[in-house]
Amino acid sequence: MRTRAKVAIGTGAAVVVLGVGAAVLGPGLYAGWAERRVDDAPTLDAASSTPLDVAALSGTWSVADGSFAGYRVDEVLSGEDITVTGRTEEVDGSVTLDGGTITAAEVVVDMASVATDEPPRDEYFRTRALQTDTYPTATFTLTEPAEVPDGATAVDLVGDLTVHGVTQQVTVEAEVAAAEDDAVQVVGSVPVSFADFRVEAPSLGFVTVQEQGAVEFSLLLAPRA
Repeated sequence: MRTRAKVAIGTGAAVVVLGVGAAVLGPGLYAGWAERRVDDAPTLDAASSTPLDVAALSGTWSVADGSFAGYRVDEVLSGEDITVTGRTEEVDGSVTLDGGTITAAEVVVDMASVATDEPPRDEYFRTRALQTDTYPTATFTLTEPAEVPDGATAVDLVGDLTVHGVTQQVTVEAEVAAAEDDAVQVVGSVPVSFADFRVEAPSLGFVTVQEQGAVEFSLLLAPRA
């Protein structure tokens, strides 16, 4: 996916695995167990296959239940490659559309609620990697209008992403489609680099986190009454 800048929204969330898990299960077995717990990459739901009627999209839409944001990173655990995903449904925000053009948007993610399959990894993420006591949220704000093509799903979203107190301009290629109950679904995945947001990727001897990963998100937008 093309980006104007490498970005991270929660992927700064470097990860730390339980040393006791590796010791008890063995690195190879633990790696296989962790890999099986990886979440699938977000995609448009089957119900989101209906082309958008862009003329009917004017108004303000709110991020609704069923939305999530998170990250996907690769670790090397005692020589074994594993993939880790973190997710949160604590996502808020709104999008304004005018005749099929997105004219304003803001999405806010509660970073302290991003969770993986291991609480110790999450604690490291919150306290040492992203310092969520000081920087509790990550925010994306649209800075250029984005036209939603009639009958298509691809749309470029240009805006400012703020994570860990650092703001970067990004261009995200997303997919947008109609969903059930008059909602709109937006999904995407963005390459990330820890250094761009002054976050150091953990390297703790038995586990090393790769310097780059991906931001992933799936948003359901409901028309505001």
